[in-house]
Amino acid sequence: MQVLENAPLAPLTTLRLGGPARRLVTARTDDEVVAAVRAADAAGEPLLVLGGGSNLVIADAGFDGTVLRIATTGFELAGTRLELAAGEVWADAVTRTVEQGLAGIEFLAGIPGSAGATPVQNVGAYGQEVASTITEVLAYDRATGERVTLTNAECAFSYRHSRFKADPARYVVLRVRFALEDAAGQSSPVKYAEVARTLGVEADRRVDLRTAHDTVLKLRAGKGMVLDATDHDTWSAGSFFTNPVLDPDQYAAFAARLGDRTAPAFPASDGRTKTSAAWLIDHAGFRKGHGAGPATLSTKHTLALTNRGAATTEDLLALAREVRDGVRAAFGVELVNEPVMVGVEL
Repeated sequence: MQVLENAPLAPLTTLRLGGPARRLVTARTDDEVVAAVRAADAAGEPLLVLGGGSNLVIADAGFDGTVLRIATTGFELAGTRLELAAGEVWADAVTRTVEQGLAGIEFLAGIPGSAGATPVQNVGAYGQEVASTITEVLAYDRATGERVTLTNAECAFSYRHSRFKADPARYVVLRVRFALEDAAGQSSPVKYAEVARTLGVEADRRVDLRTAHDTVLKLRAGKGMVLDATDHDTWSAGSFFTNPVLDPDQYAAFAARLGDRTAPAFPASDGRTKTSAAWLIDHAGFRKGHGAGPATLSTKHTLALTNRGAATTEDLLALAREVRDGVRAAFGVELVNEPVMVGVEL
């Protein structure tokens, strides 16, 4: 394991924000990951687990404890069964499955971060989420001190949520197993309207697998959601707010404030309705590029809050609070941050 003291964390995050870690440990095997976690827990040391750094907002003061950077590797394919080490680069793994002619995660192309983070957030985009293909998650259980295997049902997946996110201090993901599909070179059925329009097909149709993958990459790039060190629109944590899911009373109150406007509405579980955070932000008066300081909304997508190169975490949070409060005032809907907050809160 590599161990560094007073190590900068900003270069390890896609926002390029945050102060240093008192101690940064880089683990390259599952055994090293477990050993580092056990050592920190035995010492009563605060621990932050870091993968690709794509979903983190770290305080300007940094992290006064041990940051464990998981850099494990492993891409094991047996038929349609895939096992990924937690440190594998997610976007690269998706591309490799497409090259092998397997469907199931192709619409998740280009999403930054590591494979181990995908079950935590139940990563999803363009009508697909990992909950539909994950079969098992291998993890270290800090409560019992043992390695465990959790089934899909035990992961308790829901919209951008899971058992791991609900109890972030308990589990450290080591490996993720997926069941993919051999559809004879075809994609999973197209579920997302924007993708269907772009491809010129009806919903639920299958298309060429590589075409589906490449189309999503182009859509993401057009919104600044594919990492590019030269493009400050990609210096972000992706979508900063989740799409609100409203119960019937909340949705009725929201609808009453719309007047003659029509907001996106999608059926969700338990009689609830999901609406679009991007639509709310835009119609509350926050346009692409909003912000006069070093942190602004992306010029390509209102859901991304970006570091224009000289921002601090506090600059970013001030913008996030402005947007959240503006949406609440306009529509009575509370936006919830998607990235994990480390040492800060909205």
